Amino acid sequence: KNWNEEWEKNYFQPIVIGEQCLIKSSFHKTDLKAKYEIIIDPKMSFGTGHHETTSMMAEYILEIDIKDKTVMDMGTGTGILGILASMIGCTKIVGIDNDSWCYENAEENTEKNNINNFEMILGDAGMLKSYPNTFDVFIANINRHILLADIKYYVKSMKNPSILLLSGFYLEDLVDIEAECTKHGLKFIDKKIKKNWVCAKFELA
Repeated sequence: KNWNEEWEKNYFQPIVIGEQCLIKSSFHKTDLKAKYEIIIDPKMSFGTGHHETTSMMAEYILEIDIKDKTVMDMGTGTGILGILASMIGCTKIVGIDNDSWCYENAEENTEKNNINNFEMILGDAGMLKSYPNTFDVFIANINRHILLADIKYYVKSMKNPSILLLSGFYLEDLVDIEAECTKHGLKFIDKKIKKNWVCAKFELA
């Protein structure tokens, strides 16, 4: 059996985030409606909106002023967060992922949603060297280990002022994440928590 296909059909159900964003697959039939409707066919990639970290990230993107901003989506997965940012009105979104499955899937999903300002790159944080002082909003939904190692690279690609959204770690990891951010000139603003997962908002100013 194609277990991923089974999962998509049986467990990936349409979901509405923040009462404004509907995420569904191309094979879903649903009466749900929302201001922003995203079609995601996930294949092997992470990001259907069901995981706590993805939904909290999406909530923040809906809340902050992202219109006419330049956005980095680090660890893009399906491309769901970048697609939402584009729909809201960001001028440009760059996505980076080191997994070729994610790279291809994000490309397919941006096409499905008629997004034409999303540049997808296969690679890691080293690719950020090409984008010094570029991004108004930087989002990274990865994991504690990678975030702690790469925050110093994130900051160099961010404008001053700008916003950093981080997720993919537990509440007990926040003290280490915040300490690393503080070391690089970032100020903790607030956080969201779901089932011990955290999404934290920082500002560079």
